[in-house]
Order: sequence, then structure tokens, then C-alpha cells
Amino acid sequence: MNRSFWIIALINLINSLSFTILIPTIYQYGREFQLSDIETSFLFAIFSIAQFFATPIIGKLSDRFGRRPLLIISLAGTVIGNLLAGTAPNAAVLFFARFLDGVTGGNISVAQAVIADVTTPATRAKGFGIFGASLGLGFVLGPVLSLVAQQRSLGTAFLVSAVVAAIALVLTIFFLPETLAHQVDSDSNIFDLGLRDLIKGLTFPKVGILFIINFCVGTTFTLFTFAFQPYYLDVLHQDNNSLTLLFLTIGIVGVIVQIQGVKILTKYLSIIKILFLGLFFRSLSFILMPIFPDIYFFLGISIMFSLFNSFVQPMISTLISLNTTPEEQGKMSGLNASYLSAANAIGPVIAALVVNKNHPSTYGYPLYLAGVFTFIVLFFAVRNRHKYTPKLARS
Repeated sequence: MNRSFWIIALINLINSLSFTILIPTIYQYGREFQLSDIETSFLFAIFSIAQFFATPIIGKLSDRFGRRPLLIISLAGTVIGNLLAGTAPNAAVLFFARFLDGVTGGNISVAQAVIADVTTPATRAKGFGIFGASLGLGFVLGPVLSLVAQQRSLGTAFLVSAVVAAIALVLTIFFLPETLAHQVDSDSNIFDLGLRDLIKGLTFPKVGILFIINFCVGTTFTLFTFAFQPYYLDVLHQDNNSLTLLFLTIGIVGVIVQIQGVKILTKYLSIIKILFLGLFFRSLSFILMPIFPDIYFFLGISIMFSLFNSFVQPMISTLISLNTTPEEQGKMSGLNASYLSAANAIGPVIAALVVNKNHPSTYGYPLYLAGVFTFIVLFFAVRNRHKYTPKLARS
């Protein structure tokens, strides 16, 4: 792994930290603005809907103009959006701030393209494993900073997130070199920004089916994340501080697994088999979580979930990258992130529709739904594995 790899891994860690500071905060912050569960789900969704349309544009532009300038624009949008959210005087400004962060928030797809630029097919799974670990480390440190910030106010968490994103922005400007070796033909239509690919991308050979799998995986995860917080607070009768500490624990386990687990398992199992293993235990965890409303049972299942869930995204990203030409890494990473953003928009809305705040036990329903749907995704992935098995000899 060269210098550029470790720089982008550090930038991704800081960027992940900026994002994960907000995870234990958004649901509660929405309540401060007297938002209902369905309105709060739209607060989650507006960020993801904006990302859905913007990310493929950012990814394709990064193939055309380079990774570095698009990463700078994306991080700057995160800084401004979180500053607005943290000082929002009303719900309208809060919604606009989340939209602004989403419409410029293609930084993960650009960072993934950088990883593909600086790794070989043989080392790509390891590279995405370390990349995933940097995201996981953000899940470790983010909740800690969030917990400290929340002692002042929930809005302060957004301001701290903006400062952290600004650090990633500075690192990108002064330390990250351009990693794109060959730009897309500059004579191509400047107005062709890849929006048409959102429609036909699901039919692309090899990667199209991986986009479908990742979209379904993302939907199940956001069903889980939306229901996770109210279930923990209202059914298990815990407080926001212990919720933040639980996110910290999940993050620690995830980092260990992604740094060591991926490295060990790839010696004995194929990338596809590791993906199947992660999907199976992820599904089992979702179904088991709400069966017994006991805090210790819930913690045990949550740790099992964090162990195996950590394999899923790195393996999908690796498979997409291995089935993509070097010239289209940014485009395909952008499309993948875009479909994932669509899933992030759909999941919270579905979860909000199946729960009833007057009956806290219904907060377990999205977890059951996520578990069953993940089993279906696993079955689909197994049946169609021959369609996306990569050729490791691809350069």
C-alpha cells in the first residue's frame, strides 16, 4: 500500500468520524423540533435522496476531472451543511441543511475510487478491508465525540461534525495527490453527467447485479438503524448516553474484524463466500434482536451483528471494483453509492410506516422485516453468484 492509500484512509477515517458523530443524535434532534416519527424519517430520507441524484454525478466528474477536486467540493458541502444544521432556528432550515450535505456528499464514492486507483486486483480486498476499518474506527470515535458534544446540546454535535469535516478538507487540499492516471476523454459531452446511468446501471454486466444486492442490503440496514434507536430507548428503557456507548462497542468490534478478520478469511475463503457468511449472520441478528426485550440479550446479539456485518460492505465494494475497468472506477463507485443512498431514503420511511409510537413494542417490527428481507437477498445472491464472479486477472 503506497502513501496515497494511507492518506485517503486517514481522510476517510476523519470523514467517517464527522458522519458517525451524528448517528446517535439525528433522531433525538428531530424530536427537539417536535417532528413525528414519519417526519423524522423524512429528515433521514432527504439527505439520502439528495445523495442518490448527486453521487453518480460526482463519481463521473471524478473520472473526468480527477478525484481530488471533487473530494474537496464534497467535503466543503459537508462542512457548510452541518454548520447550518447545528444552528438551525427551525425545522425548515434543518431539512435544507441535510439536503445540502446530501447533494454534495459523494465523498465516500470518490474515496473508494481512490482506493481502486492505488491498489492491484490482488490487493483490492485487503485495501477495501482497511478502508472499511477506517469507517469502523469512525464508529468507535464518533459516538465518543457525540457523547461529549451532547452534554452541551444536540446541535453542538453537528457543529463538532463540521469541524471534523473541515480537518478532512484541509488534509485533502494540502496532502492528497491526484490518483487518477487517465482522465475520461475530455471531448465527451460535458452535460452527460451520468444521470441516465441511474436507470440502466442495474442492467450493466457483472456490476448491475451487485448494485441490486447492495441496494437491498442498504434498505435492510436503514430499516435497522431507524428502529434501533427508539427500540433501545423506549422498549429497553435505556438512555441516550448508553446508546452512544453501544455504538462505540459496535464500532470497536467492527474495526477489529475489518483489519484482522478480512485478512484472515481471504486466506481460506473466496470474497463471495465471505459475503454470504456476513449476510447470513446479519439476517439472523436482525431477527433475534427483538425476540426478547432484555438489554443483555440485545447487547449480545448486537455484538454478533457487528462481528459479521463488518464483512458485507467491503466484499461488495471489492467485487464491484474487480468487475470494473480502471477508467470507470469513479463512475461505478458513484452509481453504487447512489443506489445505496436510495436505499437509505427508503428504509427509514418503511420503518416509520410500520411502527406506532403509542405501542413501543412495534419498534421491533422493522427489525424482523430487515431480517427476513436479508435472507431473501442472501438467497438471491447465492442463486446468481455466477453472474458476478470476478476475473482476478483483470488489470
